[in-house]
Amino acid sequence: MPSKIYSMSFAKIYPLLVQKVVRKGRLPEEADAVISLLTGYSSEEIHAACEANVDYSTFFANAPHYHEHADALKGRVCNVRVETIEEPLMKQIRQLDLLIDLLAKGKSLEAITSLFGE
Repeated sequence: MPSKIYSMSFAKIYPLLVQKVVRKGRLPEEADAVISLLTGYSSEEIHAACEANVDYSTFFANAPHYHEHADALKGRVCNVRVETIEEPLMKQIRQLDLLIDLLAKGKSLEAITSLFGE
């Protein structure tokens, strides 16, 4: 059974991602940079997806260039190890959550980039 989050509007989720990092003293542009790193969307494309009211599933399905080393990401989100999630879309969603969490916890963009094991 698909998760309810799949059909949620990206325009509703995006501000929550940004708020999470801003509350910890980071910039909205840093949230965009992390989203871009994982999905290949530019900041302008991220904002256009919000304006177009695409759902979260479509946002990931239309990602210009999902990071080829995303499977190297390891960590916990909501007490679930990201690397053990089998459903592809939920794994992508949780990978983004993980990166946003790390940014909010003070990791630099360079440190986050290095998590891809390149």
